[in-house]
This record gives sequence, C-alpha cells and structure tokens, in this order.
Amino acid sequence: MHPEKIVFTYQGDGDLASIGAAEIIHAANRNENITVIFVNNAIYGMTGGQMAPTTLPNQVTTTTPLGREIITGAPIKMSEMIATMDHIAYVERCMAADGPSIMKTKRAIRKAFECQINQEGFSMVEVLSSCNIGWKMSPVDSLTYIKNTMTQTFPLGVFKERKHETNH
Repeated sequence: MHPEKIVFTYQGDGDLASIGAAEIIHAANRNENITVIFVNNAIYGMTGGQMAPTTLPNQVTTTTPLGREIITGAPIKMSEMIATMDHIAYVERCMAADGPSIMKTKRAIRKAFECQINQEGFSMVEVLSSCNIGWKMSPVDSLTYIKNTMTQTFPLGVFKERKHETNH
C-alpha cells in the first residue's frame, strides 16, 4: 500500500514457526519487500516455557519434562526452508551470544534492511537467542548453550543472498 515505507516484523519462534508459519511462508513466496527479524530461543519463553517448533531434541521444557522426543517432530529450520524459494533477497542466521556475534548480527540486520530499501524483496535474519529463565540456566550458561548446542541444530551463516549486477 505504501511501497516507500520501511516494513519489518520482529517475531519469536513460537509465532513465526508455529501460529504464523503459513503467513510468513506466503509473504516470502510473494517476495514481499519486507524485513523479518526472527528471534529463535527454541522455547515458548513468554508463555511458560513450553516446547516450541524449534525446541531441540532432548531439550527439557515444561511440556517435555523428559526432553523433546523426535516423535513430536524435529525442530523446524525456517531459514533453510525460506531460502529454498528462488526469488528471496536475503536469509541469514546469526546469534546473540557474545560481543562479536552481536556485531555480526547487527551487520546482517543492516543488510536485510538494505535489501528492502533497494527494493530487492523479502529478507529475513534469524537470531539465535537465549531464554535463561525458560531453560533454567544462568545467563552465562545460556550464552554457552547458544554457541555450543543450538548452533549444532541451527548452523550459522548466509542461506540466501541474491546478487544483482549493476551497470556502470
């Protein structure tokens, strides 16, 4: 409606990979010129610590007190799924676990907004984030968990970056 406006969403894994999954997949498929910031903490952190679509195998939550079994489904990898669409402008997974990773995440978010400003289409940055209370860990341990455990299931990196040739 207002193509000159900057539009972004900031969504958790429960929203983006569960109740809003259909909407985000179709927005990506339509190549809407928006930026999505996807915060993945592998748990429903704001509603009691239940299992989320991104909960890791064997991860303990309030609804999986013995750990998530794969019979409940494997963690959904939204970045990889969305990156399979041919026309997507940019998809990257980063983490917020220490100073350098936060700086890298800031650069990825900037890149995603640049894609939107340049009218390149849909862009998404997934950020692996902690939920130390839901995970029942200290803040320091939760950052180590992101680096050593979450990245095993959700590897970091650029999954899609459409390159445009420029005429000089």
